Amino acid sequence: MRGLFQPDKHATRVILKDHPVPKPNFELNEHLIRVYTVAPCAGELLWSANYPVPDPQSKVLIPCFDVEGTVMAAPQSSPFKVGEEVYGQTNYYRTGCASEYTIGRTEELALKPKSLSWAEAVTVPLSSLTVWQALFTHAGLGGFSPDRYRGKRMLVTAASGGVGIWAVQIAKLAGFEVVRTCGPRNVDFVRSLGAAEVLDYTTTNMREWAETDVKKVDLVLDCVGKRTLEDTWWAVKEGGVLISISQPPEQVRPADWSGKAVRNLFFIMVLDGAALMQISNMIEKVKCRPVLDSVWPLEKFEDAFKKLASGHARGKVVIDMLARV
Repeated sequence: MRGLFQPDKHATRVILKDHPVPKPNFELNEHLIRVYTVAPCAGELLWSANYPVPDPQSKVLIPCFDVEGTVMAAPQSSPFKVGEEVYGQTNYYRTGCASEYTIGRTEELALKPKSLSWAEAVTVPLSSLTVWQALFTHAGLGGFSPDRYRGKRMLVTAASGGVGIWAVQIAKLAGFEVVRTCGPRNVDFVRSLGAAEVLDYTTTNMREWAETDVKKVDLVLDCVGKRTLEDTWWAVKEGGVLISISQPPEQVRPADWSGKAVRNLFFIMVLDGAALMQISNMIEKVKCRPVLDSVWPLEKFEDAFKKLASGHARGKVVIDMLARV
């Protein structure tokens, strides 16, 4: 089979070459999947160097852990049958999915929403599950139900990116009044997703914006890190929560910040096929929708990774494993 490969864990590029088709281990609930589309994640080519796996010798460095495709072989006990279309995110400890065939385990998968195309579906797992876990697991607010958090305010940075797009929609469904930051060209787009207030990060001073308690928020979800994360410390209320998916917030807490009782944390999303099924149901009921930036044929994988690295993608960048140029 053809696939993309990272030459070594320190490489920041990938190459296209042939590799043996993997064999599923049914005792480990593994499925063989014919891959239709994958979605790379920003910065993922640095993961192997920064987050070593327990047994690096057993892992071929194939990128892209968001996957959509058809089940070709499955354990007898699997809820997913041969011929069904599934999507999900596979475990980083194993090989990624940017190849013509890959392995997915039961707990990593969900049935693809029928209303979505292959390319649209693969944009969902990583980004939506990150938001789901930030809000309903790590924020300590409890689980999801419509309008449960009405009256609470939430700030999301990089609202036009893959995670930010889902944060706007899921938080709004949960009842949050959502404030988002983005660049000037994306203000109208982010507002169309349901944001109550959109801040242009190129012209807004977060500390000045948050000087009054009326402006401050109950929850911050940061998707950027560094200076942007540092600025969000001024926006969260006393007793609020500051969550980052980029780095621990304590690393950039302003020296002159004088707030109290703000719980802050950094987390990495874990696989959860059951939660992905809940999100799928919301998609089918047209409660939320993915946003697709661009689709690239496999042979143009370098252009796909360049677009992702540019930082200017609106939504997710997708590689079509079936398309030919």
